[in-house]
Amino acid sequence: MRSRTPAIIISIMLTVVFCAPHAALAARLKDVAEVEGVRSNKLIGYGLVIGLNKTGDGNSVRFTRNSITNMLENMGVTVDPKDVKSGNVASVMVTAELPPFSHQGFTIDATVSSLGDAKSLQGGTLIMTPLKGPDGKIYAVAQGAVSIGGFSAESGGDSFTKNHTTVGIVPDGAIVEREIPYSFNDQQQITLNMHSADFSSVEHAADAINMELGEVVASAADSRTINVKVPQDYRGNLVGLMARIENVDVPTDTSAKVVLNERTGTVIMGNNVRISTIAISHGNLHVKIRTTANASQPGAFSGGDTVVTQQSSIQAMEENRRLFVVEAGATIGDLVQALNAVGVTPRDLISILQSIKSAGALHAKLEII
Repeated sequence: MRSRTPAIIISIMLTVVFCAPHAALAARLKDVAEVEGVRSNKLIGYGLVIGLNKTGDGNSVRFTRNSITNMLENMGVTVDPKDVKSGNVASVMVTAELPPFSHQGFTIDATVSSLGDAKSLQGGTLIMTPLKGPDGKIYAVAQGAVSIGGFSAESGGDSFTKNHTTVGIVPDGAIVEREIPYSFNDQQQITLNMHSADFSSVEHAADAINMELGEVVASAADSRTINVKVPQDYRGNLVGLMARIENVDVPTDTSAKVVLNERTGTVIMGNNVRISTIAISHGNLHVKIRTTANASQPGAFSGGDTVVTQQSSIQAMEENRRLFVVEAGATIGDLVQALNAVGVTPRDLISILQSIKSAGALHAKLEII
């Protein structure tokens, strides 16, 4: 008899996590929404990492040699690109995020990623690299030692690598040089954007804000947006207003959804998933192929050759499963119990759920990632 351990694990995980009461759960406003305009900004730049121990770009990477030549020329050193050896240098792309309300002199982390064919950035130093925003303006400058959190070593043709050695971080290596103008306290109205679009949740959030402030200042504009008029007592003090309302408990609701990850065999189902009456039958076809090598050796001093032949045997077996009926309005717990009785594996469960959706009996959005 086949072990049913995987099915039991599926039942335990799904039943414990998802078979919760239907009452909406409460979450803090700061965990389900964000203030419009208060966000980070992406920065990017091109630079060179120097000081590598012959693990940099090969001489065939021309743009690295040209970059070295241009850098030296800017420092008053004239060289021929053909004379440049780039084994100790690597071309990299540098990325960073400029947090909201960042001021000149603030430091942020910079991520360094190899652009050429460098083997490792271990021990390297990023030289001064301007970081630009989408508008082409320089907002930060990065420089410093690269930390890769791993290492690579080679000896006698053998190599050993731990972690990803062609991507690293320069901790606090980028200094903010330009600020993004944003006047937060001068606003007469703030807009909150919910992380998930849901009419019930956004209405609950607006009601919770009004109850906390004791007046009707928040209104839902759509399934994701809440407009909050700044009360007279908080004009010029939006920080105090946000500090008060961001910890308000908001009842949240979610739509019925089933998420399938075919690459890993992961299945995630919410407690709102419902199914209509449907019959489920599952049978596995097991195919076993076994190959045995038989060697025929000639007698001693006969001068003959050893002959090797392959002998294969194929065995196929299909399991017979009973037909299970899941009644209309069944919960996720009922569905898991029925599928568990059939003895499915995670990947079998994915195929079954796709078939139930195709039959029109799964009342939930089926999302495959």
